[in-house]
Amino acid sequence: MLKKCLAVLLSAASVFCIFAGCSRGADISSGAGEKDFPVTIGDITLRNEPSGVAVLSPNIADIILEMGSDYEICLKAKSASCTQSDLSALPNVTAGDADRIKSLGASLVFTDSALTDAQQSAMEKDGITVLTLKSASSRSDLSRLYSEVGSALKGAKTGYEKGKSSASSVLETIDDITRMVPQNDKPVTVVYLYSLEGKAATGDTLAGSLIQAAGLLNSAESGQGSSFSMKELLLADPQYIFCPKGLKAKIQSSDSCQKLSAVKNGKIYEMDPSFMELQGGRMVDAVSFMAGTVYPELLKSVPADGTSSGTESTSPAVSSSVLNLDQTLKKGMKSDDVLKMQNRLDKLGYMFLKPTGLYAGGTEQAVKDFQYLNGMTVTGVADPATLKKMFSSDVKQKKNS
Repeated sequence: MLKKCLAVLLSAASVFCIFAGCSRGADISSGAGEKDFPVTIGDITLRNEPSGVAVLSPNIADIILEMGSDYEICLKAKSASCTQSDLSALPNVTAGDADRIKSLGASLVFTDSALTDAQQSAMEKDGITVLTLKSASSRSDLSRLYSEVGSALKGAKTGYEKGKSSASSVLETIDDITRMVPQNDKPVTVVYLYSLEGKAATGDTLAGSLIQAAGLLNSAESGQGSSFSMKELLLADPQYIFCPKGLKAKIQSSDSCQKLSAVKNGKIYEMDPSFMELQGGRMVDAVSFMAGTVYPELLKSVPADGTSSGTESTSPAVSSSVLNLDQTLKKGMKSDDVLKMQNRLDKLGYMFLKPTGLYAGGTEQAVKDFQYLNGMTVTGVADPATLKKMFSSDVKQKKNS
């Protein structure tokens, strides 16, 4: 009798778990799952691939764009703070627009800050899942963030692996820039100031690591949590100051900053604030900007024989009849046109693998290097502008170390 009662209780418990959703999906905190859905991210379980997504975080939007068109196409709406040009066609929504988000076809909302109880309740009422993801705190944490975003969009296997590879691709591009920075016996000291109210890119932040990646010594390395006082700044006395657009004039007019070497020597440079705030391709732009500002010779090339002339060298233009320059070539493609592009990159010193006609990771990296050294937006996609530059007469060759 006791065994029969126990069996009934266990059976009832199993039924309850099924209807109450006790069964969790693959928890990606321990790695990729064997299948895509259900997937568990933190304390949120997604049973199925979302029908559409609204992104209320500029940082997460930047990551989705970095992951490619298959992930970007999931987006149905964004917040007004997501100012990326690629998302300009999307309608703007807020955390209080649950009904409108649902009407636009989104069943998932990405945010990096908690919603109010009323906003959360409205989302739940409309069957919308809210996923709050914190920004990456370091290079190693970047993979966590990307894999969480990817898993939410495409599942614990497909999305997780795409997220990991996208994060690695961004870091590899940054590392490639680092390898091109000239070796300097005397470190160049710089600081990135968010404001004059004691906020800077400190050494314990991902933004701070970008300064190091640019081959520079971060004067705010000892700060914590982006906190760096004016007293500490005066003691560090950086040679260069980088800051968001609009802050340079305030630094120049600040009585406290007049003693700084960077101010005295006019070494204050404004950057697009998104470079140091977003964690997609904008990080590459940040490293490129800082390294190129301090080491302008990075944008100079050398003759094909490797000898230095001290001036920019160019490669003869190749007839446009060799390749249709009004097309876009990208990762995953395989064709004679890809092979022609690879051969051109190889001649210019960018290819480090044998040209095969397959646009794989090595070719994507070569295109990124080319775009960086030629002052273009670094995407790894050979769009018409990149191809035309590649086959022009004023193209810059890669400086071989």
